[in-house]
Amino acid sequence: MRTVHILPLVGALFISLTMASRAQGEGDARSVSPIYGVSLPEGYRQWELIAPALEGEPLNELRAIVGNRTAIDAYRSGTLPFPDGTVLVKLAWKRTPSQEFEPAAIPGAATTVQVMVKDSRRYAATGGWGFGRFIGGKPVDEVQHRTCFACHEARVKGHDFVFTRFAP
Repeated sequence: MRTVHILPLVGALFISLTMASRAQGEGDARSVSPIYGVSLPEGYRQWELIAPALEGEPLNELRAIVGNRTAIDAYRSGTLPFPDGTVLVKLAWKRTPSQEFEPAAIPGAATTVQVMVKDSRRYAATGGWGFGRFIGGKPVDEVQHRTCFACHEARVKGHDFVFTRFAP
């Protein structure tokens, strides 16, 4: 059985969050997701970490979920549903073995940046959430955005449609 050490993983995610990323730029402010009109939030790379995540096959990704101040305050106080103004951003990279420390995995190529914005009036039909999925700073097509809410509704309706739990 192979052991994955979490400390090197979390350390690598923190380092990755603080470094500029050519593959995951802030994007053009006019680039908005179809259906929802969500854009990449300005300065999200400097937001506080909510939790790291590891996605197994077939995606095989390391992920870091960050949030704006409203999100962090809600997580810390245990507030559900999340208040309007909450913004969550999930950054994802291909999981790559570390060459320096064999048991560790580190972020490889950037894959996506996904955004959730809470606005209970604007997004009433989707549990109060607007969604955006971006590759290389540009939103993906409408077909991919149509799958967002259905997945969240089927799996995490009881947690205000949010998968991520706050890492202690």
